Amino acid sequence: MDITQILLLALIQGITEFLPISSSGHLILTPLLFGYELQDLAFDVSVHLGTLAAVILYFRREILRMTRAVLESLRTGRLGEGEARLGWMILIATLPVLLLGLPLKAVLEALREDDTLIALVIATTTIGFGLLLWWADRQGKRNRDESSLNWRDALIVGLLQTIAIIPGTSRSGITITAGLLLGLTRRAASRFSFLLAIPTILMAGAMETLDLLEAEGPVDWTALLIGASVSFLVAYFTIHFFLRFIERISMLPFVLYRFLLGGIILFLIC
Repeated sequence: MDITQILLLALIQGITEFLPISSSGHLILTPLLFGYELQDLAFDVSVHLGTLAAVILYFRREILRMTRAVLESLRTGRLGEGEARLGWMILIATLPVLLLGLPLKAVLEALREDDTLIALVIATTTIGFGLLLWWADRQGKRNRDESSLNWRDALIVGLLQTIAIIPGTSRSGITITAGLLLGLTRRAASRFSFLLAIPTILMAGAMETLDLLEAEGPVDWTALLIGASVSFLVAYFTIHFFLRFIERISMLPFVLYRFLLGGIILFLIC
């Protein structure tokens, strides 16, 4: 990989991981559009670890409070409220990915074998789930915060998150959509989505790392370090500005972007 490709992919990962526009779709499409070879697994692992570090750093205080509250609830035997409840809901929402991750990963690997098929899938899911996001943003009551979620709500979000293994769906997009449909405010739905990303990306990164350890061939450590560093910095500022402005700008710009991107992909492959 040359430096231009490294920087471009790391920049795209940092921006798209936490916006409702699909990071996996962009990471697959970018090499196809620019004529690069599809980047290897090691690089995907590195940029995902960069975005994981960004979300952990950004929410470090909330994570510490939730961890303490969850441990306290274990000691007392009561669910608790506030930070403890939120921590448990994140753990519950992670269960579907934990159970279904490996079977769905096999689906993704099969799709990546055919460039035309994967482009068609990305175009379809980009437009289709963009429509769902738009509908959820218009119909959602937006009168709850993330601490009000119950175990059924968390499972719904978690089950929908498993669909994000299909490129173009967007992990953050589908979980924000679920939150809006459950009545969360845009900011609350986004915060829950971002916090849920921590165990989800951690598990995905662990699975990819195991695959990487089994693979043969040299590793370009410089490329991995640059990719992780750039994706970390870009993702941190993306989270900050998204949460700051989302209540004012709504989801419409992201929906329109998804429509445009999906339309361009269909035009190119048809």
